[in-house]
Amino acid sequence: MKPEKGDRMLAIPVKNASADWDAKKKRWTASLEVGAEVVRRTPEKALPRDASDNALREWVVQTAKDEGYEIAAERVRIER
Repeated sequence: MKPEKGDRMLAIPVKNASADWDAKKKRWTASLEVGAEVVRRTPEKALPRDASDNALREWVVQTAKDEGYEIAAERVRIER
């Protein structure tokens, strides 16, 4: 059944989320823990290593949304 206009799809809550710097690949990785699964994503547009915590949190939250999940920015852990 196709959703009607105005229908809202419910997002799945993320248990834990983090952004961590992969020194070997020189890029940020978002990790989203959903149940027993961990979804890992890298940004389409490179984020600098010294990106602000707020910028990283916004990226992780948007990444979660793009995947059909939801998490509050304040729950995103930044690992430098």
